[in-house]
Formats: sequence, structure tokens, C-alpha cells
Amino acid sequence: MTLILNRTDVMSVLEMNDCMNVVENAFGELANGTAVLPLRINISPPDGLSLYMPAYLKNMGALACKVVTIYKNNPAKYNMPTTIGKVLLQDPATGDVICIMDGGYLTAVRTGAASGVATKYLARKDSNQIAGIFGSGVQARMQLWAVTEARDISKAIVYDISDEATNKFISEMSEKLNIEIDKANTPDDVLQADIICTATSSATPIFNGSLVKEGTHINGIGSHTPNARELDTEIVKRSKFIGDSYEACFKEAGDIIIPVNSGEISESHFYAELGEIITGKKEGRTDDNEITVFKSNGLAIQDVATAKLIYDKALAAGIGVDIEI
Repeated sequence: MTLILNRTDVMSVLEMNDCMNVVENAFGELANGTAVLPLRINISPPDGLSLYMPAYLKNMGALACKVVTIYKNNPAKYNMPTTIGKVLLQDPATGDVICIMDGGYLTAVRTGAASGVATKYLARKDSNQIAGIFGSGVQARMQLWAVTEARDISKAIVYDISDEATNKFISEMSEKLNIEIDKANTPDDVLQADIICTATSSATPIFNGSLVKEGTHINGIGSHTPNARELDTEIVKRSKFIGDSYEACFKEAGDIIIPVNSGEISESHFYAELGEIITGKKEGRTDDNEITVFKSNGLAIQDVATAKLIYDKALAAGIGVDIEI
């Protein structure tokens, strides 16, 4: 039998704190060599892009593949979302697909969870810190949620080019997280924050890195192609730069690829993978004046760990539909 979990099922059992725990373990497995993480497979049919993201976490007993498609004409032609995702979870002992679940909410939460874990290890440990969020979409919401799980956040500041989207973000997230959220009038207003998350669709830098104060931690998650970046060369040069994966950063992250290609920094400026910080192979923050940057590209180990968590919690809650395939 195969358990089918729709988006509502997934949302009913997936909490950020639980997701951060399993994502942290997944990055630890990657650093310790007990994770299998093949390269993402891309196929380009005439009207879209199809991505296949498999991974295996030995210690967690988690084996799965996420299938994501991006079809820009879907909303107009078929009244469907541009991006659609499903996760196929397997039993490592038999190889059988034991669960098929919606991957949209899973992906959003696991992306936030990675930033939450990075914040846990890299941000200063002061109380009553301010979070700054660039963007006001789904992922911006997840970033703020995760940061509030990792640190004592007294207030958040959000900036987006859309006032309507910003106001909606403030209304929803202030109620969900029970914190004060202010609207920034300019990008510079966000730079007073202690922890900054960039979750935009911008292909060019969204703030002046020379204005970022010492001791700031930044999670960069929006840009994900070699020619696009949210972070300018100045802030990358000023920071201790940590990525989810060295390989992914130098294939997909314009934030570091562009300054390396222009000769502003060398590849050695990439300090560590997040898993190396988690496992103690390398030090994270060493003083309160250091600026740290975590660049997230999104790895299949995050999906697999989260899918296993969802499946286990769904079984315990007795939700979903079993079908014979």
C-alpha cells in the first residue's frame, strides 16, 4: 500500500521546529559522509522545466526523490500553478514507494528550516534581536518563522516593492508569530536588523553591502542561477561565507560566482559548508563583530529528511489515504 498525502495533510503535521531538527541532522550526515546526494537532473520539455532531486540519508533511513516542474504557461493555459512538486518516499529496505506527498508546502518549510539552522549556528546569541526580511512572499514568511525559532526576535522589518504584499505579510505574520512587524520604506531601513533574510526574485543586488553593520547574519535564499544575485560583491567580501553545498554554490549561486569571475575574491573565500559548522569540523561565528552569510540553494537532503518526518507524523496521526498501486 502507498500512503497519499495532499497539501492539507502535509500542512497539518509539519512544524518549523521539527523540520529544523531533521534538516540539521541531514546537513550533518552530508558532512559526515552518510548522505548520498546525486546531482539534480534537469529535463526541458517544450513548455517547461522538470527537475528530479533524489537523495538517501543512511542514518535517518530516508530515501526519496522530489519531482518539481516549472511551467510558466500553466496559470493562463490550464489554471494551474507555475511550479508543482511531489515527493516519492521509499522504504530503504525494499525500495518500494511507500508514500506520495505534495511537495509545495514541504519545499517552502524545508527552505526556511535551512536558514533557521544556519541562524542557530551563525547569528549572535543576543536577546531581543531584530529580523530584517527582503520580500513578502511565501518564502519570506518561512524565513521569518524559522528565524524566530532560532533566536529571540523582538521585532521584524520587511521590505518589498509591493505595498499590498507587504501589508498582507505584516497582517498575517504578526498574528502568527505574535511579534511587532514594521514596513520599511527603503532597503536601507532593513539594514538596522541583526539577522537579515533575502527572499526576493531580484536578479541584481537588493542593498548596499557597505552599509551592513558589524555582527549581522544574512541568509540569502532568493537567487539561484549563476547570473543572478541578491547580495553585492561588497557584502560577500566583508563576510564569512558559508553555503549549503560548495558544489551547488559554484554551479548555481551568482552571489559568489559573479565576484569570483570578476576577480574580486577567490574561490577560497567560500569558508565552509553548513554541515561542517554543525559537526564542528569548522568554527562558525568567532566574535560578535563578524558578518556571516549563509547561501542556500536548496538540496535534496532537505526534502528527503522532511518527507520522512512528514510520513512518520502522518502515520502517528492516522491521516492520508492508503491506495494499492
